[in-house]
Amino acid sequence: MAPVVLIAEELAPAALDILTRDFDVRQVDGTDRAALLAALAAADALVVRSATQVDARVVAAAPQLRVIARAGVGLDNIDVPAATARGVMVVNAPTSNIVSAAEQAVALLLSVARHTASASAALKRGQWQRSRYTGVELQGKTVGVVGLGRIGVLFAQRMAAFGTRLIAYDPYVQPARAAQLGVRLVALDELLRESDFISVHLPRTAETMGLIGEKELATVKPGVRIVNAARGGLVDEQALAGALADGRVAGAGLDVFSTEPMTSSPLFGFDTVVVTPHLGASTVEAQDKAGLAVARSVTLALRGEFVPDAVNVQAGGVVDEDVRPLLGLAERLGKVFTAVAGGIAANVTVEVHGEVGSHDVSVLKLAAAKGLFAAVVEERVTYVNAAHLAAERGVEIQLVVGAEVVEHDNLVTVRGALPDGRSVSVAGTVTTTGTRELRKLTRLDEFELELGANGVLLFFRYSDRPGMIGRIGSLLGAAGVNIAAMQVARREAGGEALMALTVDSSVDAELLSTVAAAIGADRGSMVDLRD
Repeated sequence: MAPVVLIAEELAPAALDILTRDFDVRQVDGTDRAALLAALAAADALVVRSATQVDARVVAAAPQLRVIARAGVGLDNIDVPAATARGVMVVNAPTSNIVSAAEQAVALLLSVARHTASASAALKRGQWQRSRYTGVELQGKTVGVVGLGRIGVLFAQRMAAFGTRLIAYDPYVQPARAAQLGVRLVALDELLRESDFISVHLPRTAETMGLIGEKELATVKPGVRIVNAARGGLVDEQALAGALADGRVAGAGLDVFSTEPMTSSPLFGFDTVVVTPHLGASTVEAQDKAGLAVARSVTLALRGEFVPDAVNVQAGGVVDEDVRPLLGLAERLGKVFTAVAGGIAANVTVEVHGEVGSHDVSVLKLAAAKGLFAAVVEERVTYVNAAHLAAERGVEIQLVVGAEVVEHDNLVTVRGALPDGRSVSVAGTVTTTGTRELRKLTRLDEFELELGANGVLLFFRYSDRPGMIGRIGSLLGAAGVNIAAMQVARREAGGEALMALTVDSSVDAELLSTVAAAIGADRGSMVDLRD
């Protein structure tokens, strides 16, 4: 059966097209609580926008839920900790509306500067009042940008084209980076004193709520015009109304409010105030981008692959194209390690060597952890809860990176010590043939291998002597298990040998023990690496 993707709010048609190719797409009204909870029983993925409240009860109602996707930027309506505790990935579309939001701020600023909205409304009432709506130019003015994140940067770049002087307040941006953008970093009080226009571009947090309040508005440059198209409450609306009333602030443009929907506010009484009902992301392009982004993320999540836009994955962020092929390899190495070790290691080191070491490979540690615990815990192991499962069991996982090229261009090794003093290591690489990427095991402890890291693998360690290959083949054949590939590695004739086999079906514990006993192996190990 195809995984079920539950769509709780309107989604772009192009996104629906992507999802319906591989999944059973179902729809429900996310604001109908009873209907939503009932539909979640079969859901593997839930896609929402801003109206659906995804709290702990919603997460608990979906026993097979793997991913919650917000087709937009904010996550105010999603209980991320509750999802994380259940191993459910939460994704959004962090860059889908940044252009639209920046353009909305520009539109508000221009409208406030030229009284566009008020003049339009007056003319539609039959009033031709040119002198009443005299505005100001932007050229030569100082524009203060509060928050120099992605949207703030886009806004600043657009303002630069108007010939403005740009200053910004953002304690998390380095002066050199701001200088590259043609922006001078200043303290907030200096920005308030110097700016002819102020535009706010900050997230809504405990620290930023009410950042520009009565005290701050008392220090602004007289005649300043203020725009907030970021989050409601960053500018204290009551204080702003007071500053408009006494003339210190000449105008304001607001797309967001402390409480939404907002249909009644003291700010609505000022002709110099332009207001819109949170339209920052309301463009065809932004909605398409958001829908397509979450459709891609849901597809990756349901395939068990790493999702760059996951907000509750410790190694979140964009994975370099050179690193991405090693994700599946690292996970498989973790699975092989646990199978061969026969238990959980006390500590594990993930070693990455080769050209890929020059990139950020921190996600490979997470991928290896996902594999380490896949067969030993009851709950589903994901990129979300893998690190938590390791910490919960006292397993320390370290990452060692080296850019030097060893026996392969790129080599990943999972190495660990077991509580009984044994040590186990398994290594592998990815090679490319045409458009195909081949994952291979290259070493198990001291034994060199050349074995595909896929399918069902069996491992036996025994004393090298004649007849062992035939004995294993006979026992597996009698049980109806077909051998697809076999490899024997040894350090010297008559010494310890390792037999690795790829078979077409799983082998139960009883047969595994029978085969091991027949060749004098301490034990046999099986690991299922089928996708």
